[in-house]
Amino acid sequence: MRTLSPLELMEKLVSFPTVSRDSNLPLVDWVEDYLTGHGITCHRHYREDNVQAALFAHVGPEAEGGVILSGHTDVVPVDGQPWTSDPFTVAERDGKYFGRGTCDMKGFDALALWALVEAHRTGVKRPLQIALSYDEEVGCTGAPPMIRAMQGPLPKASAVIVGEPSEMRAVTGHKGGIGIATLVQGFEVHSSLQHTGVSAIMEAARLIDWVNTVNAEEMDKTPDPVAAMFDPPWTLGHVGTIAGGTANNITAKDCKFVMGYRVLPSQSKDFWRNLYLEKVREVEAGMQAIHPDAKIVTEMPFDVPGLKPEENGEAEALARRITGDNGTHVVSYGTEAGQFQEAGYSAVICGPGSIEQAHQPDEYISKAQFDAGHGFMQDLIAILKEG
Repeated sequence: MRTLSPLELMEKLVSFPTVSRDSNLPLVDWVEDYLTGHGITCHRHYREDNVQAALFAHVGPEAEGGVILSGHTDVVPVDGQPWTSDPFTVAERDGKYFGRGTCDMKGFDALALWALVEAHRTGVKRPLQIALSYDEEVGCTGAPPMIRAMQGPLPKASAVIVGEPSEMRAVTGHKGGIGIATLVQGFEVHSSLQHTGVSAIMEAARLIDWVNTVNAEEMDKTPDPVAAMFDPPWTLGHVGTIAGGTANNITAKDCKFVMGYRVLPSQSKDFWRNLYLEKVREVEAGMQAIHPDAKIVTEMPFDVPGLKPEENGEAEALARRITGDNGTHVVSYGTEAGQFQEAGYSAVICGPGSIEQAHQPDEYISKAQFDAGHGFMQDLIAILKEG
């Protein structure tokens, strides 16, 4: 089988519209065929509905202590975005590669695939692995089962490089994330008699406004040393979408939203979840004082651990050795790095592109950044040849 260049690999990966709501299996099928064609054995882990799958593989000696290149296969939707070219065809112009996922993060995935094939072709003394997950964009829910599935089929690696766009800087910390799906169930009456009913929307507003107040209180606090590394240096609550109600003159029966928290790695996600649920119970009690059938139902669709800076971290040292970056970098978005860290791996974020381009119309990765990512992979292989 012909060996594809990093650009050809990115072009192929971008051509698969792997929006999280749709299947990623066509992409996984192609990647497996490509790697198998080069003599590399692949493994899959399917989501329970068999619509999505993770893929992982190993090259080099059958020994522990290798390096994992970790990326996700899903992308965010393009619906309603004003693209100037086909989002699922890589277009090069003005020194940039445009296309959905070029930055987040099929550019890195392509470089990782190139590195895996190259390491297998030329031989390495220290193993290299690849781990491609699903459902990252909906709460990093695909990585934990993939990480569990890797235990056994692959010798356990010791360092993980998560290739989220960091402009090839070694990022050693990120915030955790929780999402609390909240369904407020009220009691319908004519809006002129609102005091006798329970408006789900008005009660949901109490919760959301309370989070605004807590955000303001956190903003006014003096940050601890870990918090001070982040922008913003506090845990942040946020609601991105809300839906409910049937008519302007009826108190809303239902209202639903997801309360999301970006939690500092120095703080407990349980604390923030419990603080919110305590407020939920308070609001619910007020609702039930008006009508006993009113209630608030919650569940946790995602729970992403933060990435904590490691003392003498192996993954950090490896990324710094290759990039020469000695700065201190943390990010406020969540990644699979914290999940690998929880599973006992040393983890760092280091990938090409800028997070500012992720999820945007006309998403792009600059040619310079993509080339820097290629250089990183070449240097990584050289280090793995040393053992």
